[in-house]
Amino acid sequence: MAEIVDHELHIVMFPWLAFGHMIPFIEVAKHMARKGHRISFVSTPQNIDRLPRISPELTTLIDFVKIPLPAVENLPENAEATSDLTYDKVQYLKKAYDLLREPMTRLLESLAPDFVIYDFVPYWLGPIARNLGIKTAMFSIYIAATLVFTGPTWASMGGDHRKRPEDFTVPPEWVPFKTHVAFPYFAIKRIFDAVEGNASGVSDMHRFGAAEEGADIITLRSSYEVEPEWLKLLEELHQKPVFPVGQLPPPSAGDCNSRDETKSWQRIKQWLDLQRKSSVVYVAFGSEAKPSQDELTKIALGLEKSGLPFFWVLRTQLGSSDTDSVKLPDGFEERVKGRGFVWTTWAPQVSILANDSVGGILTHSGWGSVVEALCFERALILFALLSDQGLNVRFMEEKKMGYPIPRNESDGSFTSDDVAESLRLVLVEEEGKVYRDKAKEMKEVLGNPHLQEQYMDNLLNHMKANRPMTRSNK
Repeated sequence: MAEIVDHELHIVMFPWLAFGHMIPFIEVAKHMARKGHRISFVSTPQNIDRLPRISPELTTLIDFVKIPLPAVENLPENAEATSDLTYDKVQYLKKAYDLLREPMTRLLESLAPDFVIYDFVPYWLGPIARNLGIKTAMFSIYIAATLVFTGPTWASMGGDHRKRPEDFTVPPEWVPFKTHVAFPYFAIKRIFDAVEGNASGVSDMHRFGAAEEGADIITLRSSYEVEPEWLKLLEELHQKPVFPVGQLPPPSAGDCNSRDETKSWQRIKQWLDLQRKSSVVYVAFGSEAKPSQDELTKIALGLEKSGLPFFWVLRTQLGSSDTDSVKLPDGFEERVKGRGFVWTTWAPQVSILANDSVGGILTHSGWGSVVEALCFERALILFALLSDQGLNVRFMEEKKMGYPIPRNESDGSFTSDDVAESLRLVLVEEEGKVYRDKAKEMKEVLGNPHLQEQYMDNLLNHMKANRPMTRSNK
């Protein structure tokens, strides 16, 4: 125990206000706390109250610090996370988040941590911490391929020749190896405000560059077993240490089944347990976006045509301010009764994926869902909606980790037959065996607890060796 105390670090963690960001941050915090380090996890009150509870043995090492979110015009009241908002309103959340600059400065002054680990959105935090003598790390929930595509600092902070959506549909000039990782035109068009800027006055591209420039080290949810060439190139582009933290795998199947005892889960489990092994398509598109009405209709009709059993976690609205709710085709639920199950409230994704009846997942391709699915050998059918998902699809397609539903490159259109044929290919047909086999192969890599420990130890050893000298004996 004396050794743990001697090497103890105090680390402030400050994620972006999206659960797809906060959850990986809290997983990293838990790994670090288990090694004896103290964590101050900073977020807004509602978000902290909505985070998963941590185990009792970590409560003395992880302190949740609530920092009120300032009100700004056009941001709905009580909206503190991207999941509370439609995509067009997220820019106002960024505007409010940037107003936390002064409160965060005062908080860092009072806490005086050894390190602050921050997300790409608070691009302003690195210089603040440096002026206070605090070491910095930017933690990216995005994989190395995405960070490389965003570019070296000179490019993302204004020097990039890419000015039109078309420019982002090909690999950038600084990637020396052959790859198809780039945005489909329809995918970059949907999020082009990330390049052009938004109501916050700062583009996401600039945020990435400034956050990386202000960090002593770059950390990210990744591993050399999955993307060695991209991690090596990322370090070359930024000329600073890059530490993957591993893939942050979910609990084992046994842990999931023993943990979830709610009535909702029991009802879901009862239905899943009646299905044949590896026969069910799990359908989920995350908490940050939803398909359009046209996309939803075609997905539903495709599921119907496939003839496969499915469990669909359907989100019809994004927050209380979302007036553009989507609905299933008339008579759909009656026609698929017994074979399909539509669930419209929160569902325990990891427990569902852990159930033996599930053979694959139709997913938005967010990396968190990808890792969870592959850790349970679930084959991937890919359908990008927003953010980095278009890049993730190309990355996984290139490595045969998943099969994308065929879509028109220009407008993203597809047919219900495309959906049905993709589902059957990946889950049933001989041609899709490569994706089922790849899921088994990836389980051994992504779900390896020894690898996960090694990545976390590498990062922590570097942090301990490079903490501020004036704090080493506190």
